[in-house]
Amino acid sequence: MPSVIAFDVSMGKSYMVIYNAARTCIFEGEIIHNRPHFEQLNKLIVELIRKDGQAPDIVFEATGVYSRQLERFMNDYGFSYSLLNPLESKLQTASMRIHKTDKSDAHRLAQTHFTNERRTKKRQENYYNQMRALSRYYEELDDERTLVRGRMHSLLQLTFPELEKLFTQKSELFLNIVQLFPHPDSVKHLSKTVVRNRIIANTDKRLAPKAAEKKAIQLLEAAQDSYPAVDMNDIQCEQLKDYANRYLALLRKQKELIDLMVELSKERKEYRILLSVPGIGENTAVRLIGELGDISRFDNNKQLNAYTGIDIRRFQSGLFFYKDAINKRGNSHLRKILYFTIQNMIRHRRLGNNHFVDYYDKLKTQPYNKCHKVASIACVNKLLKCLFHLITHNLHYDYQLAAGK
Repeated sequence: MPSVIAFDVSMGKSYMVIYNAARTCIFEGEIIHNRPHFEQLNKLIVELIRKDGQAPDIVFEATGVYSRQLERFMNDYGFSYSLLNPLESKLQTASMRIHKTDKSDAHRLAQTHFTNERRTKKRQENYYNQMRALSRYYEELDDERTLVRGRMHSLLQLTFPELEKLFTQKSELFLNIVQLFPHPDSVKHLSKTVVRNRIIANTDKRLAPKAAEKKAIQLLEAAQDSYPAVDMNDIQCEQLKDYANRYLALLRKQKELIDLMVELSKERKEYRILLSVPGIGENTAVRLIGELGDISRFDNNKQLNAYTGIDIRRFQSGLFFYKDAINKRGNSHLRKILYFTIQNMIRHRRLGNNHFVDYYDKLKTQPYNKCHKVASIACVNKLLKCLFHLITHNLHYDYQLAAGK
């Protein structure tokens, strides 16, 4: 058994302990997450390898952004390590007595390493790290966009509520019109021709003059009928224009991110395989890669299910039974993308054959008669199993083959 080095990671520093093969602590102390301390740590590990004749087992808990510096150090210097899920670490180090400090946590991690079989973290290509970061950035912008849209809706109800009925609310045309005409009084005095020309000038799409004229007439009529809660000079009109501009900037930034992810992925085999599945487009494909990472690190699809958080939680004690439900302990971002992917497949079933939709229909009919969400999660499970098989065997989706299984 090699020596064990365990770290309890916190913000900017870690408490480190070293146990030898006889399970005796031979070193403990605090290291700061900076270059001088990491260089000292490297010398310490190299010396330990020289004495023992083998590399030590290194273990620490994943603590979000705080453990990333330590992870990078291990990867840069080529040291293998076990990165524990916080829940896994808690269960393995639990004791009857409650005594929790950074020092005691590091000792427990090292002591339990001798009695628990822990997997060494498999290093991923930097491509997957970049895709994960881009996917999370995209989702942050999505959350921000939802917030801005809600605020914009509230202000429109005060200034010019009819605009939401005239245009598609997520379109660039709508957002540009809101900035041009945030209040009915800003359009009333204009002619039909001027309004039509401004509509044409403020859309990237090739809008026909007749269609633009129709929208101009509708806009002028709506302005005549509207009775806003505030006047044209109210500060909330400026606030509305600012929100519309911000929303438009968020939309464009999200498109930039997807374009970048597609550019990074276009030569990857998993990207082409994902695009072969009906209902998965460029956006969904690159975001799935970002959240799934290197799928080869999973031994089977059950591990992938647990990572996603759709494995079944089952509890029974005596005569008491809990209703089966999914664990939801895994990657919630991935779970959300997969769920909406299934909804997209169901909505667009007319576009082509899809055995996931066939399975959904089967679950919705007698004798199964499952509710929508249960049937959808069952389809997510089937989709994950299918993706795992396709990517690990480098195969493209084939409806005839999939439906025959």
